[in-house]
Amino acid sequence: MIFLLTGNGKGKTTAALGQALRALGNGKRALMVQFIKSAEWETGEAVIVKRLEPDLKLVPMGRGFVGILGDTLPREVHEKAARKALAFAEKELPDWDIVVLDEVNVALHLTLLPIERVIAFIQTFPKEKDLILTGRWAPKELYSYADYVTEMKEIKHPFEKGQVGKRGKEW
Repeated sequence: MIFLLTGNGKGKTTAALGQALRALGNGKRALMVQFIKSAEWETGEAVIVKRLEPDLKLVPMGRGFVGILGDTLPREVHEKAARKALAFAEKELPDWDIVVLDEVNVALHLTLLPIERVIAFIQTFPKEKDLILTGRWAPKELYSYADYVTEMKEIKHPFEKGQVGKRGKEW
């Protein structure tokens, strides 16, 4: 099955991890490859997933936010990281029942990856496995490939009141 989790609301990565946990409880193994998130960030999910290895593996391969929040890396560095993340997922695919491409929709929106590469990955993805694509701004072209499309819609968020993200909630 192909799951597409998108929208501007909170919970896409969380939902993907929830689906992975459900699968683990049923004897499956899951890999989450993160496209934007960097190994330099210590996120709550990265910390807890270490306890679930080798059945659940999280691999942050991004280089951070692209062009915002103090990012000074050349665009080519982000593009290379995105290509490397997808190639890693392709190589690792045989070893996992579920593969999560976390924030791949953002990488596509920012044109860090050509959509044709992701579509080719989807088209050759084994039917007996599950693929979860997360991130806001999912290209509409991906909707037709997905079995599930869920859009998280933001109704209210603490950011609107000037509150910054909090550990354990946003990361």
